[in-house]
Amino acid sequence: MTGTPTGPRGVLRTKSAFLTGFIALGAIIVLAPFFWLVVASTYPSSDIFVTPPHVVPGTHLLENLRSLFTSAQFGAAIRNSLVVSVVGTVLSMVVCSAAGYAFAKFTFKGSGLIFGVIIASLTLPSQVTLVPLFQMMVGFGWLNSYQALILPSLAYPFGIFLMRQTMQAVPDEMIQAARVDGAGELRIFTRIVLPTMRPALSALAIFTFLAQWNDFVYPLVVLRTQDSYTIPVALAALRGISSTDYGQLLSGTLVSVLPVLVLFLFLQRHFVSGLLAGSVKQ
Repeated sequence: MTGTPTGPRGVLRTKSAFLTGFIALGAIIVLAPFFWLVVASTYPSSDIFVTPPHVVPGTHLLENLRSLFTSAQFGAAIRNSLVVSVVGTVLSMVVCSAAGYAFAKFTFKGSGLIFGVIIASLTLPSQVTLVPLFQMMVGFGWLNSYQALILPSLAYPFGIFLMRQTMQAVPDEMIQAARVDGAGELRIFTRIVLPTMRPALSALAIFTFLAQWNDFVYPLVVLRTQDSYTIPVALAALRGISSTDYGQLLSGTLVSVLPVLVLFLFLQRHFVSGLLAGSVKQ
């Protein structure tokens, strides 16, 4: 007959069970809204907010999606979000990695002050720049355009900080050896430094894509016609004054989550290591 273990092993098992239960509870709290979104999007609008809530998917998902794509130009919104997010992410990775390399491996006059200003800009809410950005876009004639959504976000301050911290770990001796062998700075950057930055670039890609994909306030200000809307703006436009088709709204939200989920699953192997790469100073 065996009883409850006592001593250090018993205490360790108790702590492990408590920690497992705590993590399971946290997972349930985090996943519960997403589970409700998946289930609720399969019901008609009149049958979503019931008590108790549905826990089994219904059969109205295709009808909600068909209504969404035919009445709200949601296909155009998906196309616009994909163009803005993909192009913006690629260009932002180029700008942030080049700026991070300059701050990490070159010493020039005012570099500390410029980098300090970039870090300080992280404390500013994005709403502060709305009015000046809108005036600039009006002056350039860029309202309702892709460049109005992509260009202002290319110099992502957190991306520059992440790439600078990560590139500091690249040995200076390796760069000096490449220079001695006759390699130019562009070749060193693209052929030697960037290939070692894959984890950090993967983390930056996820953060930048999420920021572009989920951005709502700024696109709402600069986009004026329905065919130029991105997904968050198109979903907000579904909310009527007197009534809202929540079947369309929830099915559209479900569709908007899928690209982000696929991107994270594709890059998750590099995500954590990319975040930790700049946290330890060599």
